[in-house]
Amino acid sequence: MALLVVGITIALAACNRNDRRTPPEPDLAGSLTVRFLDVGQGDAVLIRSPEGKTLLVDGGRSTTRMAEHMRKYQIDKIDLMVATHADADHIAGLVEAAGAKPTYFINNGLAGTTQTWERLVSALQSAGTTFQKANNQVFNLGSAKVRIIAPPAGMGDDQNDNSVGVRVDFGEFHALLTGDSEKPETTAWLNQNRPEIEGPVQVYKSIHHGAANGDHQAWLTRVRAGNVVISVGENTYGHPTATALNLYKTNGIKVYRTDQQGTVTFTGKADGTYKVNTER
Repeated sequence: MALLVVGITIALAACNRNDRRTPPEPDLAGSLTVRFLDVGQGDAVLIRSPEGKTLLVDGGRSTTRMAEHMRKYQIDKIDLMVATHADADHIAGLVEAAGAKPTYFINNGLAGTTQTWERLVSALQSAGTTFQKANNQVFNLGSAKVRIIAPPAGMGDDQNDNSVGVRVDFGEFHALLTGDSEKPETTAWLNQNRPEIEGPVQVYKSIHHGAANGDHQAWLTRVRAGNVVISVGENTYGHPTATALNLYKTNGIKVYRTDQQGTVTFTGKADGTYKVNTER
């Protein structure tokens, strides 16, 4: 089943330029939550604005686990859903999350070839979701800004190297997520001097579950992360690798792991301060 995408820049409907109503004042006194869900070997990051607007980036490989998280965190509406790429450990749980009727769905424009991908597309179409290809869009998620980082041109058809990046800014509190990007993609972003990757950022997701071909020194020098979360479970790939762990240690980045600490939640204020909570 093909995925229909369009390459336009758009904000959430409440901020449509044709809507002349006075928008609500942003709640900069509230908190933004960035929750790295414990989904085993996979990625799923749930972000909620002070106003209750919701962004889900990836969904892990288990619909059962995603259903549990949605009940636990009372997610009955998703404003923006992003699949960084079409690998099963990132999209299978999104099939369950589609029940929350996402307003927008962003992906890299490379349709998956699996039945899981077909189920996801079908579920989103049934939900009335608007599909878009990553095109450097900026969304208003309540008082937070969500900046989509499109894969660079020339990455071929490899899903990992066409991972969609996501940056979330809430005042002086910043989070950066880049899926399973490997060194060719992050190097291309560096060469483009993409402003979205400029640190410092308080919250950063380890690339590709801590694989050796993910994070590298030039990239981390630009990102300047204070904390890194490795979304990982029992696996045969050796994730997280000693290469990645040593790189984080060398750069003085505090490490959290979902396989050891369960779901990891950052609660950030607009002044850049934050708290961290872990729960198994």
